[in-house]
Amino acid sequence: MKNLHDILKKEKYKKIKFKITKTQHLLIKAKINGIAGNFILDTGASNSCIGFESIAFFQVHAEDSKTKASGAGATGMQTQTAFNNTLQLGLWEDIEFSLVIFDLSHVNEALIQHKSKPVHGIIGADVLMKGKAIVDYYNHYLYLLKQ
Repeated sequence: MKNLHDILKKEKYKKIKFKITKTQHLLIKAKINGIAGNFILDTGASNSCIGFESIAFFQVHAEDSKTKASGAGATGMQTQTAFNNTLQLGLWEDIEFSLVIFDLSHVNEALIQHKSKPVHGIIGADVLMKGKAIVDYYNHYLYLLKQ
């Protein structure tokens, strides 16, 4: 069988490296509006998000939202949204990227307690579905189809 990378490259997939943290999270670098940050790659998260404290850092225009967020260990959290941003993961890009903004402090506190670095946000299933993602856990690569 051919090498997975060669097959996906031929199909115009872009390869993005990720790391596995001490807490077994997948850590990936991404740029929002041209500004680099650290993110958890989470196949179980429905939407990509950043924390309230990252609004100015990524230069996003936050709008109030009536939607409540839920996640591991927290429910009913207030949210905001930000539309029309750019997201870049390696050479893959989404120029009309929307994200959810909510309190990520509980996530970062848990990471810090386990001696891992805090993150700016989470890359979720919205991006993975849009990019027709393939996750190569063994070699630590995320493949996204070029749009």
